[in-house]
Amino acid sequence: MKKTMWIIVSLVVVIVLGTYLIAINTGREETGTENAPNVRKLVHDISTGKEMPLSASIDAKQLIVTDQDKHTKTYDLPTDEFFLSIAPFVQQTHPCEIHSLTGCQGELINEEFLVTVHDSEGNTYMKESAMKSGANGFMDMWLPRDRTYLIRVVHDGKVAEAQLSTYDNDNTCITTMQLS
Repeated sequence: MKKTMWIIVSLVVVIVLGTYLIAINTGREETGTENAPNVRKLVHDISTGKEMPLSASIDAKQLIVTDQDKHTKTYDLPTDEFFLSIAPFVQQTHPCEIHSLTGCQGELINEEFLVTVHDSEGNTYMKESAMKSGANGFMDMWLPRDRTYLIRVVHDGKVAEAQLSTYDNDNTCITTMQLS
């Protein structure tokens, strides 16, 4: 009798605990509490066409995604990393501040670049690292927040340099780096 009672009580505790855990996690994705590694993966999947939402934009703090059914979800970005998307160009560009993962189009599609990134304190994050622009003509990178960087891009003997920063009010879409 005691053994049966213990089994019933244990089963009730497991059911109650499971229900509680499910309840506190329901809706997390919609409220922007998605954890940082999944946000980075989602950004990558949208940028590379693995995910195809109706629209997606990314500012200094959030990724906003509208799916094909027109439901919008907002995801907080990592607190220690800043997303930059750079579209070096030779002749054509567009003005942009907040990167649209589904709408922005750069001039140099699927091209190889050598990228160097130094912060204002002399730290090197990339040194002539090979990066390829995507089908949208942009190269995506995550850098530490709250810093100023010198970014150098080389392509076919042409160079573009820009001083960029990763503070809360900074742009995520960089379309001003003309190769010359």
